[in-house]
Amino acid sequence: MNRVSQFVCCVVALWALASAAAQTLYKSTMPDGRIVYGDKPAPGAVKVEPVKTDTAPTGVQVSPAREAGFVKQMEAERLKREQQHDAVRAAEKALREAEAALAAGKEPLSGERIGTAGGASRLTEAYWERQKSLEQAVSESRRELERLRSGR
Repeated sequence: MNRVSQFVCCVVALWALASAAAQTLYKSTMPDGRIVYGDKPAPGAVKVEPVKTDTAPTGVQVSPAREAGFVKQMEAERLKREQQHDAVRAAEKALREAEAALAAGKEPLSGERIGTAGGASRLTEAYWERQKSLEQAVSESRRELERLRSGR
């Protein structure tokens, strides 16, 4: 249940309580001097007086303009939360893609191996630079995701 519907439920409950409070109560004085309050006069009472309850609205009074401001503020907060959620999801996707690129980039590309004098081969500096940039992309994606999750 979102905040707007919670607010509406509270307003309806307060209205129902206010209408219930508008009932007439009876103050009945019994022959022994006891006073009994009830929604009907007590049988055998010596004296019965109707007591009007306070019908003034209780709780917080909110003007329609202020209520509209609350609704607007709640809507803005909801939109902000949704944007933060979307940003976190995008950062998670970017991290998955960076990790996949790093895993796929482990194999040397053509031209990233050179032959040695003994007939073997070794990886070139270009391979190590590419690995470094892929690892850096993963690291930056992780930092961005943590920043977004922490709300900073």
